[in-house]
Amino acid sequence: MPVEPLHETPSQTAGPYVHIGTYPTAAGLQIRTQDKPNVAFGPGVKGERIRIEGTIRDSSGSLVPDALVELWQADSDGRFAAKDGGGWGRSVCDPKTGLFWFETVKPGATKLADGRAEAPFVTLLLFVRGINIHLHTRMYFADEEAANSADPTLKAVAEPHLQKTLVSRKSTRDGQTVHRFDIVLQGEGETVFFDV
Repeated sequence: MPVEPLHETPSQTAGPYVHIGTYPTAAGLQIRTQDKPNVAFGPGVKGERIRIEGTIRDSSGSLVPDALVELWQADSDGRFAAKDGGGWGRSVCDPKTGLFWFETVKPGATKLADGRAEAPFVTLLLFVRGINIHLHTRMYFADEEAANSADPTLKAVAEPHLQKTLVSRKSTRDGQTVHRFDIVLQGEGETVFFDV
């Protein structure tokens, strides 16, 4: 009997309740415990403690308050999959303010497989209603100007106004370093997303 070929399953957009399945405590459900998913590297881990925060806006400039953001990063020595077990976090945007946030350490510079240095960065994955697949972007640090100017990925984004969409704004609040990174999904000021 001949075997029927398998067909691709139709794609679907992330629905309005994606955060309930991926982060139920944010929806007030105590289905399973999640120890501080907004904390990529906890206290006691070597490195400069920072907070990363921002909002996500759509093409009309409206907040997207139900998006989910994942953060992936190297440790302060520039190593991924650090021995501390950190380097990953998940944040659901606040339904009233649209704010997502992470507590972590500032990552160190990393190297590509060919040995070229990369500026310190974090990778952000966005899961947003109405979009078939997650969006992939990076956030570079405003206080790393020299490293940013030599970074191969930032240099591949040829236009300076587009490069700026990948760089945080640094401030201090209550003695803590805050890196603000607002994301625009489409239209004027659109954040650069990568096809990975």
